[in-house]
Amino acid sequence: MDDSSKSSENDKNALNGMKLLNERKVRFKKNLVGEKEKNKKWIILITLISFLMSVFFLAVSELILQSASSFIAFVTVFVIILIGIVFDIIGIAITAADEAPFHAMASRKYFGARRTLKLIRNANKVSSFCNDVVGDICGIISGTAGALIVVRISQAKSMMESLLYGLLVSGIIAAITVGGKAMGKTIAISNSNYIAYRVGVVLEFVNSKIKIELSKDQNRNNNNKKKRGNKTGRNSR
Repeated sequence: MDDSSKSSENDKNALNGMKLLNERKVRFKKNLVGEKEKNKKWIILITLISFLMSVFFLAVSELILQSASSFIAFVTVFVIILIGIVFDIIGIAITAADEAPFHAMASRKYFGARRTLKLIRNANKVSSFCNDVVGDICGIISGTAGALIVVRISQAKSMMESLLYGLLVSGIIAAITVGGKAMGKTIAISNSNYIAYRVGVVLEFVNSKIKIELSKDQNRNNNNKKKRGNKTGRNSR
C-alpha cells in the first residue's frame, strides 16, 4: 500500500469516529461547585469586594507613590507584584490539591486539616479571590505605579526619551509579573497539598487567636456586668 491509500484510510477512520461520537452523544458529568443560589450570591459579593478593594488600594498606592522617591516606588511595585504572585500560587494550589489525604489528617486531629478541607471544597471561591480579585488588583496597581514612575523619571526629558523610559518600565513590570506567575504555577501544582495545608494552618492559627481575643473581651464584659449587678443589688438593700 502506498502513502496516499494509507492517508485516505486514516481519513475514513477519523470520519467514522466523529460520526460515532455524534450518534452516541457523549455526555460528561458536571463538577459540583455548590448550590446555584449560593454561587450567584458569591459572584455578586466578590464583584463588590473587588470594586471596593481596587478603589481603596489604588488610592493608597497613589498617595504613597506621589511622595516617595524613585527607589521606594520601584520597591513598592516589586512588592505589589510579589503579593500578586503569592496569591496566584495559593489559588492554584488550593484548586489542584487532593482532598483525600486531609480526611485522614482531620480524623487524627492535625492542626489546620479541617480548615484545609474547607478551602479545597470551596476551591472555586478561593481561586476567584486569590487569582482574580487580588491578582488583578495587584496587576492594575503595578501598572498604575509604573506609569507614575515613568512620569517622574521622564520629567524634563525629550519625547523620545520619555517613550523609551515608558517602554522599558512597562516591559520590566510585565516580564517580572508573567515570569513570576509562570514559575509560581509550576511550584503550586507540584506542591499543591503542602501549600494548601500551610495556608490552612495559618488561617486556623489566625482564627484561633481572634476567637481567644473575642472570648477574653466577652469574659471581661460579663465580669463587668456581674460587678454592676452586685453593686445595684447592694444599693437596693
